[in-house]
Amino acid sequence: MKVPHLFFPAGTAGDKTDPVAMNPARADWSYSGLRIMSLPADEVRTLSTGTTEMAMLPLSGGGTVEVENRKFLLAGRSGVFDAVTDFVYVPIDTEVRVSTNAPFEIALCTAEATRWIDPYYVPAGDVGVEVRGGGPGTRQINNFLSADAHDADRLIAVEVITPEGSWSSYPPHKHDEMSDDEVELEEIYYFRIDGPHGTGFFSCYTDDEIINETVTVRDGDLFLVPRGYHGPAAASPGHHMYYLNVMAGPSPERVWRFSDDPQHSWVREALERLPSDPRLPMTIAGQAPST
Repeated sequence: MKVPHLFFPAGTAGDKTDPVAMNPARADWSYSGLRIMSLPADEVRTLSTGTTEMAMLPLSGGGTVEVENRKFLLAGRSGVFDAVTDFVYVPIDTEVRVSTNAPFEIALCTAEATRWIDPYYVPAGDVGVEVRGGGPGTRQINNFLSADAHDADRLIAVEVITPEGSWSSYPPHKHDEMSDDEVELEEIYYFRIDGPHGTGFFSCYTDDEIINETVTVRDGDLFLVPRGYHGPAAASPGHHMYYLNVMAGPSPERVWRFSDDPQHSWVREALERLPSDPRLPMTIAGQAPST
């Protein structure tokens, strides 16, 4: 069986326009996609969603989104380690216009979809922030479009912050089959690392060993998880780690169900018995960039 291409260091997942341009065809799967647009001041970009639904998530800066004769003002944030942000959901089969009067970096989280949902805006204060795990396995989850949060057809997307020297996506887990314990979901990890020259690492592997990768991740790197156990992700001392997870799959039920690697499943309960890392939550709402 062919070994898939999963790891895209910063600068290798883009196209002539954007630093990240990952769609299902390029990923060699069926549902999940991610585009990162880095717009200069006074830029205007018009996009057609076609068969994909989209969550438009500011990474740095803010701007205006116009869709279906509605205008949404995205306050955004100065950076992913500075604040929880607002976002806009855009449905299939529509045209969307993005504009800004200052530099604006925005993530377009996409999923192949069939159900039309009216476009909507969610302020940062309505994004659920969860501190999960304990001890060195404590991490912050910004559930902006988790399966149990705001509406979408197939798209599930969350942000994760791992403080420097700590671990997340641990124990390793998978969601690559339809069963009582799992729902099949393709997953994208898009990494940002705080501080110059910062690194972390990330692992993904399968029981058949066709996938068996542990990679050093740097700011702007991307990793595709088509199947298999993924994790841990580790933030090196002195450098906080952020990643954006984008998930979608064939199930008509929009839900996140997973199975831990049985060799490491004991870790989940052990970590949850430890006190949470007092550094988390690291970010909250209401810290938009100044204009």
